[in-house]
Amino acid sequence: MSAYPLNASRGPGPLGRARDWLDERGKAAWIVAMILGFVLFWPVGLAILAYMIWSKRMFGCSKRSHAPRYHAAPTGNSAFDAYRDETLKRLEDEHREFIDFLQKLREAKDKAEFDQFMEQRGDKPAN
Repeated sequence: MSAYPLNASRGPGPLGRARDWLDERGKAAWIVAMILGFVLFWPVGLAILAYMIWSKRMFGCSKRSHAPRYHAAPTGNSAFDAYRDETLKRLEDEHREFIDFLQKLREAKDKAEFDQFMEQRGDKPAN
């Protein structure tokens, strides 16, 4: 008898692989899958639509901080598995911080452009 659960060694399964495949191709792939689902058999399209809304894929929410992006089967070496999980978590945290930094940078640029516009607008003589 194996010391590892069977589910961990098999990966995410066919639905998980389909989800990952669609995620790699973006929101357009999800919309095409939903439309094809409605065309072929309407409950499938409805199920895909419900899943897209439930998982926030419908509204383009790219931040999924509650779920890790990378799932790997255990290797059997607990020290390596712990190191890998810690490293991946650190990289995901750094990625999230970088995305937040870029958002703040965009907001600061937008504010600077708006302030410049308001200054230029205030300097014009009234007619």
